[in-house]
Amino acid sequence: MAHSYTPGLRVARLTVIRRERRLPLRGSVSVKLGDKITARQVVAQTQLPGNVQSVNAAGMLSIPPEEVPGALTVKVGDAITKGQILGVSKSFFGLFKTNCESPIDGILENASPVTGQLILREPPIPVEVHAYIDGKVIELFPEEGVVVEAFGSLIQGIFGIGGERHGIIRMLVKSPDEVVDEAKISGDVAGKILIGGSLITLPAFRKAMTMGATAVVVGGFNNSDLKALLGYEQGVAITGHEDIASTLVLTEGFGKIAMAQRTFDLLRESDGKGASVSGATQIRAGVIRPEVIIPNPSVTSVPEQSTEVASIEIGDFVRIIRQPYFGKIGKVTLLPSELQQLETGAKVRVLELELDDTKRVILPRANIERIEE
Repeated sequence: MAHSYTPGLRVARLTVIRRERRLPLRGSVSVKLGDKITARQVVAQTQLPGNVQSVNAAGMLSIPPEEVPGALTVKVGDAITKGQILGVSKSFFGLFKTNCESPIDGILENASPVTGQLILREPPIPVEVHAYIDGKVIELFPEEGVVVEAFGSLIQGIFGIGGERHGIIRMLVKSPDEVVDEAKISGDVAGKILIGGSLITLPAFRKAMTMGATAVVVGGFNNSDLKALLGYEQGVAITGHEDIASTLVLTEGFGKIAMAQRTFDLLRESDGKGASVSGATQIRAGVIRPEVIIPNPSVTSVPEQSTEVASIEIGDFVRIIRQPYFGKIGKVTLLPSELQQLETGAKVRVLELELDDTKRVILPRANIERIEE
């Protein structure tokens, strides 16, 4: 039977979950190999160099650049505070003084006799890396980070926005095709990962953010609402750094799309359990999927999974990850072995899909992904 390879979107009830947690530059690791850790626990920390500011001391003091080092009241390397006098010049037989003040807290890093500029550096910026998931440290990278392992459920979405967060799963609906409106955002939602059905409206999502919800996981979201929420057009190349109060994970795509039943059932079974969620999405090289991770501390091991990715075969259900059918699920009905020419002129391998509405479409195989159990 004809087959092809394509990346998969996972919905697993019980699997091994490993996440690498690294610092952006060398620092210190605060856990040991074998330690059991919690999602919010700091595993590594470092300090990023502070921002640099320059001050035209020669101009402020009205002296030649070469005289600036001699006019300083502090030494290079000294700590300084905002408003502190860094240099003084005297004029008219010493009767008048002109001061040069620091605009920031930090240190005096350099004083140039060539340009007359002072280089000031703001205090270092502390950076902490958290475990992200409840689990166990199985690998250490000295001065860099760790690998955390957990056993539990993993649900990958097709698109998301917002960073890594942690909370308690709370179901808002009873069926995967229900729409979440403002009326359903009620009660104690602070710190909760809210689970919806086919869609959440923009007013409902904004209300969830205002009330302190950790995240919302739902089948779909209107593309126009996403633009209104962010204030700009969000592509699907890479996300996860948006400045929003709650993470949003779409399990199916854009528009009103009922959440897949197996995804909905797994989340419903996990109602009231703690989970980690991330909206980071990257569809191009180095694929990153938005995800919900629900650790199960009672499980200590699961059978090691094969690293080989299964092929696509006729009869498999796949998800489309490119426009104009982005987010739709279809059944593979044909896998031609020969290359076919697209409207762009490129020759690629294609497949035929039967969509939910019985419509059949021909798509490049690179435009779809497997839905893995």
